[in-house]
Amino acid sequence: MTDFSLASLRSAAAMVHAQVPPTPQYAWPLLSARAGCELWVKHENHTPTGAFKVRGAITYIDWLRRAHPHVTGIITATRGNHGQAQVRAATAAGLKATIIVPHGNALEKNAAMRAFGATLIEHGHDFDSAKAEALRLSAEQGLFMVPAYHDELVRGVASYGLELFDAVPDLDTVYVPVGCGSGLCGTIAARDALGLATKVVGVVSAHVDAAKRSFEAGRLLASPTAHTFADGVAVCTPVQAALDYFGPRADRFVAVTDDEVAAAIRHYWQDTHNLAEGAGAVALAAALQEKEAMRGKKVAVILSGGNGDMSQMAEILGGATPVVRQDMRKAI
Repeated sequence: MTDFSLASLRSAAAMVHAQVPPTPQYAWPLLSARAGCELWVKHENHTPTGAFKVRGAITYIDWLRRAHPHVTGIITATRGNHGQAQVRAATAAGLKATIIVPHGNALEKNAAMRAFGATLIEHGHDFDSAKAEALRLSAEQGLFMVPAYHDELVRGVASYGLELFDAVPDLDTVYVPVGCGSGLCGTIAARDALGLATKVVGVVSAHVDAAKRSFEAGRLLASPTAHTFADGVAVCTPVQAALDYFGPRADRFVAVTDDEVAAAIRHYWQDTHNLAEGAGAVALAAALQEKEAMRGKKVAVILSGGNGDMSQMAEILGGATPVVRQDMRKAI
């Protein structure tokens, strides 16, 4: 198992901070009043890629260059945040980066990945088809296939946990969005390394709640579909390694509906003038769902990203909840 000691996590954080400044955490008065508690927001929407994944990509690529020095390029399948992070870190390290996305992927996210230096290829009409093509090209072109979860990703992601806990060490509860699990595991690793008693709560979409049910059952369980506009948490089958880590260490899981997430996005804009993508707002939605239980406590939510598509954000800010007919499974 990777070393998640405080010394190891501080070393990883120093590596991250050489490229990415610490993001702020604020207790916004209007948002705290709405939540009925002292509510701190960890602003991962303020990273250079607009999401937390940039942190893990830095430590992962550093590990890759040391463990596999012959590698000249990486490849991965993604719908956005994972891809932007990996491309940015890979190109900064002098590696080529190829990204496979399904046809119909958000044009804004495709443009961002190209701007960071990706060779972007559209293939198939869902994530699974894109992933299969990435695996084929990996073997054909000798590119290293980057997974969505890896302990070295967690080491980097834990840096936002260290920043938050260093600033606000006496938190009662932290709500963390859960896709493949690096954010939840990184937050837990930081808490445990610092010896804190903060409860860490995983948050999933009620429309694709496999991680919650797996946590409660103690074994991997899948969701048949992933019809949610919060594509960053649309993971139908959890990662076993992530479940093995957060299973005995997370306090509990909360599931939130798309209506609750859309409302949370509007609350972020009204109360802080920050724009959160769907997955970025699930933690706030959970804190508001558990408002009575959290009343008067010191609580934090991870705003994990702000890379929402403009048309979708306009719809949500106008008062609607996007209707998703396409299965968004594994939209990392």
